[in-house]
Amino acid sequence: MSAVIIDGKEIAKALRAEWKTRAEQLKEKGIQPGLAVIIVGDNQASGIYVRNKVRACSETGIYSEVHEFSESTDQSEVLHCIQELNKNHRIHGILVQLPLPRHFEDKKIIASIGVEKDVDGFHLNNIGALVTGYAVYPPCTPYGVMKMLEKNSIQIEGQHAVVVGRSNIVGKPMALMLLEKGATVTICTSKTTNLEEHTRRADILVVATGKPRMITAEMVKSGATVIDVGINRMPDGKLAGDVDFDTVREKAGYITPVPGGVGPMTIAMLLCNTIEAARRIQSEIVSEINTGK
Repeated sequence: MSAVIIDGKEIAKALRAEWKTRAEQLKEKGIQPGLAVIIVGDNQASGIYVRNKVRACSETGIYSEVHEFSESTDQSEVLHCIQELNKNHRIHGILVQLPLPRHFEDKKIIASIGVEKDVDGFHLNNIGALVTGYAVYPPCTPYGVMKMLEKNSIQIEGQHAVVVGRSNIVGKPMALMLLEKGATVTICTSKTTNLEEHTRRADILVVATGKPRMITAEMVKSGATVIDVGINRMPDGKLAGDVDFDTVREKAGYITPVPGGVGPMTIAMLLCNTIEAARRIQSEIVSEINTGK
């Protein structure tokens, strides 16, 4: 029997309706959530992602602005832009679209974003908070995966979760979030010896390697939940995930498609973090008024 398809588009649609209501409630109190996106260079995929984020903001009632820089821009110009956005009261979230040009220091750029505006969840302070279980702004993609599991009532506690991929954006935070919910977690990479021995033991398998269709049906436990974070452009122009969807769906219990799986959830959780940032600022304002500061 084929696996249940976890429809990220439908889950994201429902969540965005919820976020829109929250944004309207904040607006009634005089605060419109605001997101600033910085993009450097003319990477086509990045451009598409940014346009999708801006459109999602507009549909949700979030103010947004895009700051575009050429490929040859000096890093200092972007740092100056971030400093100004940190001081801008209309902006509650700042997102730097990755990847950046090679002459940029990614860590320095991300560290310059005010922690209270780091809605992507990549700042060292936010990652540290994730380790201790007190993350304010969890990284959007793994946050979206957790929401997908929750909305499908998939048990995490006591389950064996295997994460294939160790990136700071997905793999590592994903493992931490699953661990926080009581899973036994194994982290693998594309270079792990006998990878299939680990993946076949997974009740929950999350794959984020950037290698198209590397996970086959023989590598998956019968009835497992398979979350495919990968998105790869194939020679024929079509998109494919890191999981061989057509064969794995016949063995898994739940599976996410590509496209239409994790991707829409990433944007949905970015909206969530931005609205939460605005809400926290509004709460601070009320607290200061009440205490006479």
